[in-house]
Amino acid sequence: MAYEVRGVVARGKGRPVSVETIVVPDPGPGEAVVDVQACGVCHTDLHYREGGINDEFPFLLGHEAAGVVSAVGEGVTNVAVGDYVVLNWRAVCGECRACRKGQLQYCFNTHNAAQKMTLADGTELSPALGIGAFAEKTLVHSGQCTKVDPAAPPASAGLLGCGVMAGVGAAINTGAVQRGETVAVFGCGGVGDAAIAGAKLAGASTIIAVDISDTKLQWAKKFGATHTVNSAGTDPVEAIKALTGGFGVDVAIDAVGHPKVFEQAFYARDLAGRVVMVGVPTPGMEITLPAIEVFGRGGAVKSSWYGDCLPSRDFPMLVDLYLQGRFDLDAFVSETIGLDDVEAAFSKMHAGEVLRSVVVFDG
Repeated sequence: MAYEVRGVVARGKGRPVSVETIVVPDPGPGEAVVDVQACGVCHTDLHYREGGINDEFPFLLGHEAAGVVSAVGEGVTNVAVGDYVVLNWRAVCGECRACRKGQLQYCFNTHNAAQKMTLADGTELSPALGIGAFAEKTLVHSGQCTKVDPAAPPASAGLLGCGVMAGVGAAINTGAVQRGETVAVFGCGGVGDAAIAGAKLAGASTIIAVDISDTKLQWAKKFGATHTVNSAGTDPVEAIKALTGGFGVDVAIDAVGHPKVFEQAFYARDLAGRVVMVGVPTPGMEITLPAIEVFGRGGAVKSSWYGDCLPSRDFPMLVDLYLQGRFDLDAFVSETIGLDDVEAAFSKMHAGEVLRSVVVFDG
């Protein structure tokens, strides 16, 4: 039978979201229904509402979530009813050209549920990132469910599903930060602070946080920043060079996704250093750099897709580190809220007042 639950829907570009009745079908082959316990409010959800991803309205928002599997479809073997899972949007196919090369973290054909969730009148919904977790239940492909230790509370563990994993992975996976290296992170919201935490986990000796907000720079210190630079009144490139013997950092991470910030990150790195873009730019943005500088500085310029993570490997590892007291997931949770508070949470996020608001479901 189908399930009727409450969910957060974006009906049109720029329109306030609404809480509506959602119809979730029984899982078909390869699918699972998950009882959502918590879901973070991510910038990507706001991008969906603003039409910045595509125009396939109405959207069922939410994707940064943890919960318990309540039903599985035919052929599902990787999870079972009762499993505690973090949802991911990289359900690897195992068959595409990236997977065949053994690079599952770049899977180009990730799985989503074949069936559609709908509004009560039958209107099909587009789930954000193939998940749609601002709802009491959601339908996903079973490969989007990653089992983790249930000792980790859902409000914290669910954040691994997007922003925290993107930031940590940008440092550890894409940027390949090594022990003793120097790192600069531009933008100290949720993703940037996760990159700082990732650099600390990797053993970076110097971690420089850059932002235009003193409040966010104070947050960055809690995650491991050894130095801070307020770029509203200071040239961050010169400040970073001054903190690194005049050379620049080994790894510079742009967690903003703006051409000017990327340019600052590019020039703030040492020769043969790595530049990583993990912040998401808008479609019309362009980057212009002198070709001789791209050549002459050497190193690598990379973009980081979902922190280049493999959920089956990385989610359980980070949960284990959290449970060992070595990775403070709880620090990313600024507040817990209900479904009816998502629109207000978007405003707080846009104003830079919170790292993460997390919807928590009762029961």
